Amino acid sequence: MIARKPQILLLTLAVSAVLVGCKKEETPVAPAAAPAAAATELKLDESKLPAYNAFSAADLDPSKDACTDFGGYVNDKWLNANEIPADRTSWGAFTILDERSVAVQHQLAEQAAAMKNATGIEKIVGDFWASGMDEAKINALGITPLKADLAAIDALTDTAAIANYLRSSAAKGENMLFGFGPEADFKNSTMNMAYASQGGLGLPDTTYYTEAGKADKLKAYQDHVAKVLELAGVPAADAAKQAEDVIKFETRLAKASKSSVELSRDVSLYYNPVTVADADKLTPNFSWSAFFQAQGIAAPATFSLAMPAFHQEVSKMLGDTDPAVWRAYLRFHTVDSASPYLSNDFVQQNYAFYGKELNGQKEIKPRWKQVLGTLENNAGEAFGQMYVKVAFSPEAKAKMEVLVKNLADALKDRIQNLAWMSDETKAKAIAKWETFTPKIGYPDKWRDWSGLNTTHDDYLGNVRAANASTTSGRWARSASRWTRPSGA
Repeated sequence: MIARKPQILLLTLAVSAVLVGCKKEETPVAPAAAPAAAATELKLDESKLPAYNAFSAADLDPSKDACTDFGGYVNDKWLNANEIPADRTSWGAFTILDERSVAVQHQLAEQAAAMKNATGIEKIVGDFWASGMDEAKINALGITPLKADLAAIDALTDTAAIANYLRSSAAKGENMLFGFGPEADFKNSTMNMAYASQGGLGLPDTTYYTEAGKADKLKAYQDHVAKVLELAGVPAADAAKQAEDVIKFETRLAKASKSSVELSRDVSLYYNPVTVADADKLTPNFSWSAFFQAQGIAAPATFSLAMPAFHQEVSKMLGDTDPAVWRAYLRFHTVDSASPYLSNDFVQQNYAFYGKELNGQKEIKPRWKQVLGTLENNAGEAFGQMYVKVAFSPEAKAKMEVLVKNLADALKDRIQNLAWMSDETKAKAIAKWETFTPKIGYPDKWRDWSGLNTTHDDYLGNVRAANASTTSGRWARSASRWTRPSGA
């Protein structure tokens, strides 16, 4: 990620609501009952939480003229009095709320890990926390958790083997080369479509590989690749050569990819429906028929092969690139993606490049915050079920639903009484208003986590199990609205 300047907003009214368009006709779901109590009741010690960032008149700067410098009048005193914490890259009203939320999560994770014979979501949360906080064991293991993966990569000697490895990795939620997943069909939101998009780059955007002004970041990335490979056991000279190969490999991918600016300006780039047979013709060295089969998904009538030039280039690279280069690329990304869950030398190197070099983060987050981040990223909805028990009660949710309904009703009333809007336009606006679906705080129906098996002593294993569960679960949840071949 590119480093961000701190953005401060002190006069903030945060309404936690999302009005989602494209309302679906579906059977109403009864409001969820409060989550069932765990074997051990969760408790929150408010005295240990950071304070809220509440507005105070004392924060206003009377030396500034509010009429000519309102930003300075409101913010300057607060900015001068509040340093950005060393383990963050920005600081403001929302990051302060996040810090308080993280402190709540900290208490809950410790309680979950201490539960005896925990089951369900409490077991998942407790296992992630206990395994992630066991630094001694993780440090003792070093690269060992990845030995089988690296051996499998070392065995890849031809195009067919590499393509098969890419397919099987994607099925486990470890697709490092391109994005793939179900989303609503752009032109028929009642149906889902599979989207295959570009990916495979270790840097935030294609411009890091092609613009002279970012050459220093590309060089730093190459150094990072070499260091990660050395930590994984590759001799220094070989690591340097492999790092050079990885950069050339990714530069080739970048030149066949769209930049983030291009993608933000033209969302239609993501929508390129093709049949599986036609996709196979476009990428002769990478069979999409076999890919769908490997994911355990019935081949759809069409799927979106977004940015087709990227996928065509990947197919060419499967045919003309030395398997040794492919192995270097896969070896690095396998280790790099796992680094936050490995021993401290890997963690520190990951922070040195992605946190400090790219983001300007002065200090690494403390271990407990790292583990909470992992838990939220991989089993966030499970953790959320615990969180709302102490931080967002059904009564609070009901009040927010009333607040949002009042806002929606006020918007409707405003539209109906606009003097400058024609009756025809008002009718269209009200029709759109009627499609809004308020979603407040947490879902009426929680995700079922029963297929996820975690343990108290395998941090990386827990992350991978959650990834695999999420990947298969997304497809299963999409099946009822899947774009299938006619007659299927």
